[in-house]
Amino acid sequence: MRILILILISTALLGEVKLNPFGDSFRFSLGIVVYFFGLLWFSVPVLSTGLLTGAFVVLFRIGMDAIGGDADLVSSFLHHIPTFGFYLAFAVTVKLLRIRKQAEFPIRVGLIGAAADTISNCAELVFRIIMLESAPFTWQGLLLIGMTGLLRSFFVVGLYNMLSIRQVREQAEWRKLELERLLLLNSSLYEESFYMRKLMAHVEKLTRESYRLYKKLMEQRLPEHSEALHVAENVHELKKDLQRIVTGLSKLMKPTQAGDRLGIGELCGLAVQANRKYAEVHGKQIDFRLHADILLYTNQTYALLSILNNLLTNAVEAIAEKGTIEVEAELAGDFLSIRVCDNGPGISELEREWVFEPGYTTKFNPEGYFSTGIGLTHALDIAKALGGSLTLSPHSPHGARFELQVPVQQLLREGENSENEAFSD
Repeated sequence: MRILILILISTALLGEVKLNPFGDSFRFSLGIVVYFFGLLWFSVPVLSTGLLTGAFVVLFRIGMDAIGGDADLVSSFLHHIPTFGFYLAFAVTVKLLRIRKQAEFPIRVGLIGAAADTISNCAELVFRIIMLESAPFTWQGLLLIGMTGLLRSFFVVGLYNMLSIRQVREQAEWRKLELERLLLLNSSLYEESFYMRKLMAHVEKLTRESYRLYKKLMEQRLPEHSEALHVAENVHELKKDLQRIVTGLSKLMKPTQAGDRLGIGELCGLAVQANRKYAEVHGKQIDFRLHADILLYTNQTYALLSILNNLLTNAVEAIAEKGTIEVEAELAGDFLSIRVCDNGPGISELEREWVFEPGYTTKFNPEGYFSTGIGLTHALDIAKALGGSLTLSPHSPHGARFELQVPVQQLLREGENSENEAFSD
Protein backbone atom coordinates (compact mmCIF):
# COMPACT_ATOMS: atom_id res chain seq x y z
CA MET A 1 0.00 0.00 0.00
CA ARG A 2 2.86 2.40 0.81
CA ILE A 3 4.50 1.67 -2.54
CA LEU A 4 1.21 2.21 -4.36
CA ILE A 5 0.64 5.54 -2.60
CA LEU A 6 4.21 6.58 -3.46
CA ILE A 7 3.63 5.77 -7.15
CA LEU A 8 0.32 7.67 -7.23
CA ILE A 9 1.65 10.83 -5.58
CA SER A 10 4.94 10.87 -7.51
CA THR A 11 3.19 10.34 -10.84
CA ALA A 12 0.70 13.13 -10.16
CA LEU A 13 3.37 15.61 -9.04
CA LEU A 14 5.80 14.92 -11.89
CA GLY A 15 2.86 15.03 -14.28
CA GLU A 16 2.94 18.79 -13.73
CA VAL A 17 6.43 18.92 -15.24
CA LYS A 18 4.98 19.17 -18.72
CA LEU A 19 5.29 20.30 -22.31
CA ASN A 20 2.31 21.06 -24.59
CA PRO A 21 3.60 20.26 -28.09
CA PHE A 22 0.33 20.88 -29.92
CA GLY A 23 -0.68 24.06 -28.12
CA ASP A 24 -3.78 22.53 -26.49
CA SER A 25 -4.57 20.36 -23.44
CA PHE A 26 -2.45 17.41 -24.61
CA ARG A 27 0.86 17.24 -22.73
CA PHE A 28 4.14 15.36 -22.50
CA SER A 29 5.12 15.00 -18.84
CA LEU A 30 7.45 13.07 -16.53
CA GLY A 31 4.53 11.40 -14.76
CA ILE A 32 4.66 8.35 -17.01
CA VAL A 33 8.39 8.01 -16.25
CA VAL A 34 7.64 7.49 -12.55
CA TYR A 35 4.71 5.20 -13.29
CA PHE A 36 6.68 3.03 -15.73
CA PHE A 37 9.63 2.77 -13.33
CA GLY A 38 7.27 1.79 -10.52
CA LEU A 39 5.84 -1.04 -12.63
CA LEU A 40 9.35 -2.35 -13.38
CA TRP A 41 10.92 -1.98 -9.92
CA PHE A 42 8.06 -2.92 -7.60
CA SER A 43 5.89 -6.01 -7.62
CA VAL A 44 2.60 -4.15 -8.01
CA PRO A 45 -0.38 -5.40 -10.05
CA VAL A 46 -0.23 -3.76 -13.46
CA LEU A 47 -3.90 -3.24 -14.35
CA SER A 48 -5.18 -2.16 -10.93
CA THR A 49 -2.21 0.19 -10.51
CA GLY A 50 -2.95 1.67 -13.94
CA LEU A 51 -6.62 2.24 -13.04
CA LEU A 52 -5.80 3.81 -9.68
CA THR A 53 -3.01 5.97 -11.12
CA GLY A 54 -5.20 7.26 -13.95
CA ALA A 55 -8.05 8.07 -11.54
CA PHE A 56 -5.76 9.72 -9.00
CA VAL A 57 -4.02 11.89 -11.62
CA VAL A 58 -7.38 13.06 -13.00
CA LEU A 59 -8.64 13.94 -9.50
CA PHE A 60 -5.34 15.65 -8.67
CA ARG A 61 -5.49 17.85 -11.78
CA ILE A 62 -9.15 18.69 -11.18
CA GLY A 63 -8.20 19.71 -7.65
CA MET A 64 -5.35 21.86 -8.97
CA ASP A 65 -7.81 23.61 -11.34
CA ALA A 66 -10.26 24.15 -8.49
CA ILE A 67 -7.55 25.70 -6.30
CA GLY A 68 -6.40 27.93 -9.16
CA GLY A 69 -9.95 28.85 -10.20
CA ASP A 70 -9.14 28.15 -13.86
CA ALA A 71 -12.34 26.29 -14.83
CA ASP A 72 -15.61 24.93 -13.46
CA LEU A 73 -15.81 21.32 -12.27
CA VAL A 74 -17.47 19.89 -15.40
CA SER A 75 -15.09 21.56 -17.82
CA SER A 76 -12.11 20.51 -15.72
CA PHE A 77 -13.36 16.91 -15.66
CA LEU A 78 -13.83 16.80 -19.46
CA HIS A 79 -10.42 18.43 -19.90
CA HIS A 80 -8.54 15.83 -17.82
CA ILE A 81 -10.54 12.59 -18.19
CA PRO A 82 -8.61 11.55 -21.36
CA THR A 83 -5.54 11.23 -19.10
CA PHE A 84 -7.30 8.30 -17.44
CA GLY A 85 -7.44 6.64 -20.86
CA PHE A 86 -3.71 7.22 -21.28
CA TYR A 87 -2.72 5.35 -18.09
CA LEU A 88 -5.29 2.62 -18.67
CA ALA A 89 -4.03 2.06 -22.24
CA PHE A 90 -0.43 1.98 -21.00
CA ALA A 91 -1.24 -0.62 -18.33
CA VAL A 92 -3.18 -2.82 -20.75
CA THR A 93 -0.40 -2.68 -23.36
CA VAL A 94 2.32 -3.53 -20.82
CA LYS A 95 0.19 -6.35 -19.43
CA LEU A 96 -0.51 -7.87 -22.85
CA LEU A 97 3.13 -7.68 -23.92
CA ARG A 98 4.25 -9.32 -20.63
CA ILE A 99 7.03 -6.87 -19.97
CA ARG A 100 8.10 -8.41 -16.67
CA LYS A 101 9.02 -11.68 -18.37
CA GLN A 102 11.41 -9.69 -20.56
CA ALA A 103 13.20 -8.04 -17.60
CA GLU A 104 16.52 -9.72 -18.49
CA PHE A 105 16.47 -8.13 -21.95
CA PRO A 106 16.77 -4.32 -21.57
CA ILE A 107 16.32 -3.52 -25.27
CA ARG A 108 13.09 -5.53 -25.43
CA VAL A 109 11.82 -3.79 -22.31
CA GLY A 110 12.72 -0.41 -23.78
CA LEU A 111 10.91 -1.16 -27.05
CA ILE A 112 7.84 -2.48 -25.23
CA GLY A 113 7.79 0.65 -23.05
CA ALA A 114 8.12 2.86 -26.11
CA ALA A 115 5.28 1.01 -27.85
CA ALA A 116 3.08 1.33 -24.77
CA ASP A 117 3.90 5.04 -24.46
CA THR A 118 3.11 5.67 -28.15
CA ILE A 119 -0.14 3.67 -28.08
CA SER A 120 -1.24 5.42 -24.87
CA ASN A 121 -0.55 8.87 -26.28
CA CYS A 122 -2.47 8.01 -29.44
CA ALA A 123 -5.38 6.73 -27.34
CA GLU A 124 -5.41 9.96 -25.33
CA LEU A 125 -5.36 12.03 -28.52
CA VAL A 126 -8.32 10.05 -29.90
CA PHE A 127 -10.27 10.72 -26.69
CA ARG A 128 -9.47 14.43 -26.89
CA ILE A 129 -10.50 14.62 -30.57
CA ILE A 130 -13.81 12.92 -29.79
CA MET A 131 -14.58 14.77 -26.55
CA LEU A 132 -12.92 18.16 -26.98
CA GLU A 133 -12.55 18.49 -30.77
CA SER A 134 -8.78 18.93 -30.50
CA ALA A 135 -6.46 19.19 -33.48
CA PRO A 136 -6.46 16.00 -35.60
CA PHE A 137 -3.53 13.62 -36.12
CA THR A 138 -0.62 14.65 -38.31
CA TRP A 139 2.39 12.62 -39.37
CA GLN A 140 4.68 15.12 -37.70
CA GLY A 141 2.72 14.81 -34.44
CA LEU A 142 2.78 11.01 -34.60
CA LEU A 143 6.55 11.07 -35.18
CA LEU A 144 6.99 13.39 -32.17
CA ILE A 145 4.89 11.05 -30.02
CA GLY A 146 6.99 8.05 -31.09
CA MET A 147 10.31 9.79 -30.43
CA THR A 148 9.14 11.00 -27.03
CA GLY A 149 8.02 7.48 -26.17
CA LEU A 150 11.41 6.07 -27.10
CA LEU A 151 13.27 8.68 -25.03
CA ARG A 152 11.11 8.28 -21.95
CA SER A 153 11.10 4.49 -22.15
CA PHE A 154 14.83 4.03 -22.55
CA PHE A 155 15.51 6.62 -19.85
CA VAL A 156 13.44 4.48 -17.44
CA VAL A 157 15.10 1.25 -18.60
CA GLY A 158 18.56 2.80 -18.20
CA LEU A 159 17.76 3.99 -14.68
CA TYR A 160 16.23 0.61 -13.81
CA ASN A 161 19.28 -1.32 -15.02
CA MET A 162 21.71 1.05 -13.34
CA LEU A 163 19.97 0.58 -9.99
CA SER A 164 19.65 -3.18 -10.58
CA ILE A 165 23.40 -3.49 -11.22
CA ARG A 166 24.13 -1.51 -8.06
CA GLN A 167 21.78 -3.74 -6.09
CA VAL A 168 23.42 -6.88 -7.48
CA ARG A 169 26.86 -5.55 -6.57
CA GLU A 170 25.72 -4.78 -3.03
CA GLN A 171 24.26 -8.27 -2.70
CA ALA A 172 27.46 -9.80 -4.08
CA GLU A 173 29.53 -7.80 -1.58
CA TRP A 174 27.24 -8.87 1.26
CA ARG A 175 27.47 -12.51 0.19
CA LYS A 176 31.24 -12.23 -0.02
CA LEU A 177 31.39 -10.86 3.53
CA GLU A 178 29.03 -13.58 4.71
CA LEU A 179 31.17 -16.24 3.03
CA GLU A 180 34.28 -14.84 4.69
CA ARG A 181 32.51 -14.89 8.05
CA LEU A 182 31.43 -18.50 7.57
CA LEU A 183 34.91 -19.55 6.46
CA LEU A 184 36.46 -17.97 9.53
CA LEU A 185 33.81 -19.50 11.77
CA ASN A 186 34.35 -22.93 10.25
CA SER A 187 38.09 -22.59 10.67
CA SER A 188 37.49 -22.17 14.40
CA LEU A 189 35.16 -25.17 14.39
CA TYR A 190 37.85 -27.09 12.56
CA GLU A 191 40.15 -26.87 15.57
CA GLU A 192 37.43 -28.22 17.87
CA SER A 193 36.64 -30.99 15.38
CA PHE A 194 40.33 -31.84 15.10
CA TYR A 195 40.70 -32.41 18.83
CA MET A 196 37.33 -34.10 19.16
CA ARG A 197 38.52 -36.71 16.68
CA LYS A 198 41.77 -37.03 18.56
CA LEU A 199 39.80 -37.51 21.79
CA MET A 200 37.63 -40.13 20.08
CA ALA A 201 40.76 -42.09 19.19
CA HIS A 202 41.73 -42.11 22.86
CA VAL A 203 38.23 -43.17 23.91
CA GLU A 204 38.32 -45.99 21.35
CA LYS A 205 41.56 -47.18 22.88
CA LEU A 206 40.09 -46.91 26.38
CA THR A 207 37.05 -48.93 25.28
CA ARG A 208 39.23 -51.78 24.09
CA GLU A 209 41.33 -51.74 27.26
CA SER A 210 38.32 -51.70 29.58
CA TYR A 211 36.75 -54.60 27.71
CA ARG A 212 40.03 -56.56 27.91
CA LEU A 213 40.05 -55.90 31.66
CA TYR A 214 36.50 -57.23 31.92
CA LYS A 215 37.45 -60.39 29.99
CA LYS A 216 40.50 -60.92 32.21
CA LEU A 217 38.49 -60.56 35.43
CA MET A 218 35.80 -62.82 34.01
CA GLU A 219 38.31 -65.55 33.18
CA GLN A 220 39.71 -65.35 36.72
CA ARG A 221 36.15 -65.50 38.09
CA LEU A 222 36.68 -62.39 40.18
CA PRO A 223 33.53 -60.62 41.47
CA GLU A 224 34.76 -57.23 40.17
CA HIS A 225 34.13 -58.37 36.58
CA SER A 226 30.60 -56.89 36.64
CA GLU A 227 31.96 -53.47 37.59
CA ALA A 228 34.55 -53.68 34.83
CA LEU A 229 31.78 -54.53 32.35
CA HIS A 230 29.79 -51.52 33.57
CA VAL A 231 32.80 -49.26 33.01
CA ALA A 232 33.34 -50.73 29.53
CA GLU A 233 29.69 -50.16 28.63
CA ASN A 234 29.78 -46.52 29.79
CA VAL A 235 32.99 -45.84 27.90
CA HIS A 236 31.38 -47.41 24.82
CA GLU A 237 28.37 -45.07 25.16
CA LEU A 238 30.74 -42.11 25.50
CA LYS A 239 32.47 -43.21 22.31
CA LYS A 240 29.15 -43.39 20.44
CA ASP A 241 28.18 -39.88 21.60
CA LEU A 242 31.54 -38.52 20.51
CA GLN A 243 31.18 -40.30 17.19
CA ARG A 244 27.83 -38.62 16.54
CA ILE A 245 29.29 -35.19 17.36
CA VAL A 246 32.35 -35.76 15.18
CA THR A 247 30.16 -36.99 12.30
CA GLY A 248 28.05 -33.83 12.51
CA LEU A 249 31.12 -31.61 12.56
CA SER A 250 32.67 -33.56 9.69
CA LYS A 251 29.67 -32.78 7.50
CA LEU A 252 30.28 -29.08 8.13
CA MET A 253 34.01 -29.43 7.61
CA LYS A 254 33.97 -31.34 4.31
CA PRO A 255 36.64 -30.04 1.92
CA THR A 256 35.42 -27.88 -0.92
CA GLN A 257 34.92 -29.42 -4.33
CA ALA A 258 37.36 -28.87 -7.18
CA GLY A 259 35.30 -26.00 -8.56
CA ASP A 260 35.17 -24.29 -5.15
CA ARG A 261 38.88 -24.41 -4.32
CA LEU A 262 40.35 -21.31 -2.74
CA GLY A 263 43.54 -19.70 -3.99
CA ILE A 264 46.40 -19.43 -1.50
CA GLY A 265 46.62 -15.69 -2.12
CA GLU A 266 42.89 -15.26 -1.50
CA LEU A 267 43.06 -17.42 1.61
CA CYS A 268 45.96 -15.39 3.04
CA GLY A 269 44.11 -12.18 2.17
CA LEU A 270 41.03 -13.42 4.02
CA ALA A 271 43.07 -14.08 7.18
CA VAL A 272 44.81 -10.70 6.89
CA GLN A 273 41.50 -8.85 6.45
CA ALA A 274 39.99 -10.53 9.51
CA ASN A 275 42.99 -9.64 11.67
CA ARG A 276 43.12 -6.10 10.31
CA LYS A 277 39.62 -5.65 11.71
CA TYR A 278 40.74 -7.34 14.94
CA ALA A 279 43.57 -4.80 15.25
CA GLU A 280 41.21 -1.88 14.58
CA VAL A 281 38.82 -3.07 17.27
CA HIS A 282 41.72 -3.00 19.75
CA GLY A 283 42.76 0.49 18.65
CA LYS A 284 46.06 -0.59 17.10
CA GLN A 285 47.57 0.92 13.97
CA ILE A 286 49.12 -2.05 12.20
CA ASP A 287 50.36 -2.07 8.62
CA PHE A 288 49.63 -5.49 7.09
CA ARG A 289 51.77 -6.44 4.11
CA LEU A 290 50.78 -9.43 2.01
CA HIS A 291 52.99 -11.09 -0.62
CA ALA A 292 51.23 -14.14 -2.02
CA ASP A 293 51.42 -13.92 -5.82
CA ILE A 294 51.41 -17.67 -6.47
CA LEU A 295 49.03 -19.65 -8.63
CA LEU A 296 48.11 -22.39 -6.18
CA TYR A 297 44.77 -23.64 -4.87
CA THR A 298 43.68 -25.72 -1.90
CA ASN A 299 40.63 -27.37 -0.41
CA GLN A 300 42.29 -27.49 3.02
CA THR A 301 40.72 -24.11 3.68
CA TYR A 302 39.76 -24.51 7.33
CA ALA A 303 43.04 -26.12 8.37
CA LEU A 304 45.21 -23.40 6.80
CA LEU A 305 42.92 -20.61 8.02
CA SER A 306 43.12 -21.98 11.56
CA ILE A 307 46.91 -21.88 11.50
CA LEU A 308 47.11 -18.42 9.90
CA ASN A 309 44.53 -16.93 12.26
CA ASN A 310 46.44 -18.18 15.29
CA LEU A 311 49.73 -16.76 14.00
CA LEU A 312 48.25 -13.41 12.93
CA THR A 313 46.20 -12.95 16.10
CA ASN A 314 49.32 -13.59 18.21
CA ALA A 315 51.22 -11.03 16.11
CA VAL A 316 48.47 -8.41 16.57
CA GLU A 317 48.38 -9.00 20.32
CA ALA A 318 52.18 -8.81 20.56
CA ILE A 319 52.31 -5.29 19.05
CA ALA A 320 51.62 -2.56 21.60
CA GLU A 321 50.17 0.30 19.52
CA LYS A 322 51.81 0.60 16.11
CA GLY A 323 53.65 -1.94 14.03
CA THR A 324 53.95 -4.03 10.90
CA ILE A 325 52.89 -7.58 10.15
CA GLU A 326 54.07 -9.27 6.97
CA VAL A 327 52.62 -12.41 5.40
CA GLU A 328 54.59 -14.03 2.61
CA ALA A 329 53.63 -17.16 0.69
CA GLU A 330 55.85 -18.87 -1.85
CA LEU A 331 56.61 -22.26 -3.37
CA ALA A 332 59.80 -23.87 -2.10
CA GLY A 333 60.28 -27.05 -4.11
CA ASP A 334 57.42 -29.44 -3.31
CA PHE A 335 56.34 -27.37 -0.32
CA LEU A 336 54.13 -24.35 0.21
CA SER A 337 55.88 -21.98 2.59
CA ILE A 338 53.97 -19.27 4.46
CA ARG A 339 55.85 -16.90 6.73
CA VAL A 340 54.25 -14.56 9.27
CA CYS A 341 56.57 -11.86 10.66
CA ASP A 342 55.95 -8.94 13.02
CA ASN A 343 58.08 -6.17 14.50
CA GLY A 344 56.77 -6.61 18.03
CA PRO A 345 58.93 -7.23 21.12
CA GLY A 346 59.82 -10.71 19.88
CA ILE A 347 60.29 -13.97 21.80
CA SER A 348 63.24 -14.47 24.12
CA GLU A 349 65.63 -17.39 23.76
CA LEU A 350 64.21 -19.01 26.90
CA GLU A 351 60.64 -18.74 25.67
CA ARG A 352 61.46 -20.16 22.24
CA GLU A 353 61.76 -23.63 23.73
CA TRP A 354 58.29 -23.44 25.24
CA VAL A 355 56.07 -21.55 22.77
CA PHE A 356 54.58 -24.74 21.30
CA GLU A 357 54.01 -26.43 24.67
CA PRO A 358 50.33 -26.72 25.70
CA GLY A 359 49.40 -24.14 28.31
CA TYR A 360 52.48 -21.96 27.97
CA THR A 361 51.64 -18.28 27.47
CA THR A 362 52.85 -14.78 28.28
CA LYS A 363 49.52 -13.10 27.52
CA PHE A 364 46.83 -11.95 29.97
CA ASN A 365 43.14 -11.36 29.34
CA PRO A 366 41.43 -8.05 30.33
CA GLU A 367 40.65 -9.49 33.80
CA GLY A 368 44.35 -10.18 34.42
CA TYR A 369 44.22 -13.97 34.00
CA PHE A 370 46.61 -15.96 31.84
CA SER A 371 45.37 -16.94 28.36
CA THR A 372 44.85 -20.63 27.59
CA GLY A 373 48.19 -21.00 25.80
CA ILE A 374 46.98 -23.62 23.35
CA GLY A 375 46.76 -21.54 20.15
CA LEU A 376 50.21 -22.42 18.85
CA THR A 377 49.74 -26.02 20.01
CA HIS A 378 46.59 -26.15 17.85
CA ALA A 379 48.47 -24.68 14.91
CA LEU A 380 51.40 -27.09 15.25
CA ASP A 381 49.19 -30.18 15.53
CA ILE A 382 47.14 -29.15 12.48
CA ALA A 383 50.32 -28.51 10.50
CA LYS A 384 51.57 -32.00 11.40
CA ALA A 385 48.21 -33.50 10.39
CA LEU A 386 48.76 -31.92 6.95
CA GLY A 387 52.16 -33.57 6.76
CA GLY A 388 53.91 -30.26 7.28
CA SER A 389 55.69 -28.29 9.98
CA LEU A 390 55.42 -25.04 11.91
CA THR A 391 58.63 -23.48 13.23
CA LEU A 392 59.78 -20.34 14.95
CA SER A 393 62.74 -18.87 13.11
CA PRO A 394 65.79 -18.18 15.29
CA HIS A 395 67.03 -15.54 12.85
CA SER A 396 64.64 -12.68 13.59
CA PRO A 397 66.41 -9.76 15.31
CA HIS A 398 63.13 -7.83 15.76
CA GLY A 399 59.76 -9.40 16.47
CA ALA A 400 58.76 -12.98 15.78
CA ARG A 401 58.95 -14.97 12.56
CA PHE A 402 56.93 -18.17 12.15
CA GLU A 403 57.13 -20.38 9.09
CA LEU A 404 54.54 -22.92 7.98
CA GLN A 405 55.54 -25.55 5.43
CA VAL A 406 52.98 -27.89 3.86
CA PRO A 407 53.58 -30.42 1.05
CA VAL A 408 51.85 -29.22 -2.10
CA GLN A 409 50.31 -32.67 -2.65
CA GLN A 410 48.49 -32.30 0.69
CA LEU A 411 46.74 -29.08 -0.36
CA LEU A 412 44.20 -30.90 -2.54
CA ARG A 413 43.91 -34.20 -0.73
CA GLU A 414 40.54 -35.81 -0.13
CA GLY A 415 39.01 -36.00 3.32
CA GLU A 416 40.14 -32.86 5.07
CA ASN A 417 38.60 -34.32 8.18
CA SER A 418 38.81 -37.99 7.49
CA GLU A 419 37.44 -39.87 10.45
CA ASN A 420 40.06 -42.58 9.91
CA GLU A 421 42.95 -40.14 10.13
CA ALA A 422 45.62 -41.34 12.57
CA PHE A 423 46.76 -39.20 15.47
CA SER A 424 49.87 -39.53 17.54
CA ASP A 425 49.63 -39.40 21.32
